[in-house]
Amino acid sequence: MSDVLELVDVSVVREGRPLVDQVSWSVKEGERWVILGPNGAGKTTLLNLASSYLFPSSGTATILGERLGAVDVFELRPRIGMAGVAMVDKLPSRQTVLETVLTAAYGMTATWQEHYDPIDEERARAFLDRLGMTEYLDRRFGTLSEGERKRTLIARAMMTDPELLLLDEPAAGLDLGGREDLVRRLGRLARDPLAPSMLMVTHHVEEIAPGFTHVLMIRQGQVLAAGPIATELNSRNLSLCFGLPLVLEQHGDRFTAQGLPLS
Repeated sequence: MSDVLELVDVSVVREGRPLVDQVSWSVKEGERWVILGPNGAGKTTLLNLASSYLFPSSGTATILGERLGAVDVFELRPRIGMAGVAMVDKLPSRQTVLETVLTAAYGMTATWQEHYDPIDEERARAFLDRLGMTEYLDRRFGTLSEGERKRTLIARAMMTDPELLLLDEPAAGLDLGGREDLVRRLGRLARDPLAPSMLMVTHHVEEIAPGFTHVLMIRQGQVLAAGPIATELNSRNLSLCFGLPLVLEQHGDRFTAQGLPLS
């Protein structure tokens, strides 16, 4: 099984401060990873490295067999799908949901004079249907709720048939119902053997969908634990990661965590 991502002694330094510090990590084809940690830990920095939009200050980063610094990133990026809040501001609010997903087929954010083949529209509709967005095809992107917007972005990220799918806090800002609906749909995607390798950033163990296989815990730019969820996601590692005593509980294939009561 080949690596889709390999970081070797990678550091990213800004204004003399390491955002990530000598991180070594590999993700193999077919794995679904959760990147877990507190605010400012370096989670989004890792995702930006994996997307090729950020280069390491030192160390080597290899994505889909191509080393950053020795590859044309404009040829690499279409092989990577990314859904996150940073994309929202780049997408015209006046476009319909269907148009918002379709433009990804040409690597664009807005419609212009491009022509879409019937297969493009079929794929866009299929991904939107998979994420429960069929009844919203003609709605303007700017009128969607937070949850509807997140599901549209994931469908858009899948449009290019990526080999690596990156999800930056997909459940952030959702209410309980919206979160549970999204987790259920992500679980279905994660369990699909034909789906790409996946990396998902989150702060909360409750957002880990069934089907995710591995976890990386990071604090202050350094990796505290990395490996299969079954062995690495536990109360001890979670407490070290978030800097206070936490109790992790598993209920079926979902997780919850809470702090110990004050004495």
